[in-house]
Amino acid sequence: MASVVISDVRKSYGSLGVIHGLNVDVEDGEFVILVGPSGCGKSTLLRMVAGLEEITGGEILIGGKVVNEIAPKNRNIAMVFQNYALYPHMTVAKNMEFALRLAGVARAQRNARVRRAADILGLTPLLDRYPRQLSGGQRQRVAMGRAIVRAPQVFLFDEPLSNLDAKLRIQMRAEIKSLHQRLRATMIYVTHDQIEAMTMADKIVVMNAGKIEQIGSPLELYDRPINLFVAGFIGSPSMNFVEGQIEGGDFVTGATRWPIPGRVEHNNEAVIYGIRPEHIALRPGRLQLKIDLLEPTGSETQVYGSIEGIPLAGVFRERISARSGECLSIEPEVTHVHLFDKRTGRRLDTQSA
Repeated sequence: MASVVISDVRKSYGSLGVIHGLNVDVEDGEFVILVGPSGCGKSTLLRMVAGLEEITGGEILIGGKVVNEIAPKNRNIAMVFQNYALYPHMTVAKNMEFALRLAGVARAQRNARVRRAADILGLTPLLDRYPRQLSGGQRQRVAMGRAIVRAPQVFLFDEPLSNLDAKLRIQMRAEIKSLHQRLRATMIYVTHDQIEAMTMADKIVVMNAGKIEQIGSPLELYDRPINLFVAGFIGSPSMNFVEGQIEGGDFVTGATRWPIPGRVEHNNEAVIYGIRPEHIALRPGRLQLKIDLLEPTGSETQVYGSIEGIPLAGVFRERISARSGECLSIEPEVTHVHLFDKRTGRRLDTQSA
């Protein structure tokens, strides 16, 4: 396996810049996920690591070696695509061994590698089938098996689960995470699904408009988002945002005062108050949430409503019998409140009272 270093990497199509000087360090054996909205440049960056896109500026190093001018086939990487890219006229076994055959690997060694990968992925009973005879999840496992047999330095995944249904995506997330733990391989994975990123990654790179917003562990990004973009992108349902200002130790909007943690050195300045839906408690408090919609899921109840016309969502473990138009008495958990500068969108730090 190997580390990957992305150093001041840029990409332009003519005069249009799409990647703007990115820096990412992927350690040997680390599972790093590039996440962001469609069009943010994450797949382009992955393709540059693979050698499928030319680099306009900067350097990419794999295992300490600059690979800017090295052909994809010589980078010792394996890529798993969104659409599986299997050969329909070949069996599962032939699909998995194809790259090894092109590389001149002896038949006995090819067969041994295919058997090992099939055992890891539960594909042994399917080796004689054709892609048309497989489910979506089975095809994706074949695509992963084809990558495993090559024993690459780095695995690259480009939105591999986006074509699967919700239940199968959950299953495949677990399988890919288990695969990483067994192989201890270096993996770079692209997705627009922040749930995939949160549940699978050792480290997340949040991208937006060709730039990096924040890099950190899943819980670092969840607990201490650096700005409004990261705060709104990480977490489902999304964080609630309320505009107002700090007055006398509280956050104030209209006639409502919201609790804040500690002291903030931004009195009478415009700020944005952030609270995640799961960090709102049902208890007698100063806030009355007028219900618009309740969505019971069995394990929890999602409530959508408003306070003084300000939209607010809450997620509660309690069973709630209230109806649309009625009010719930709620209280934000003050230790989980986030404050952001309205002008810059940057996180504001608070001090102990």
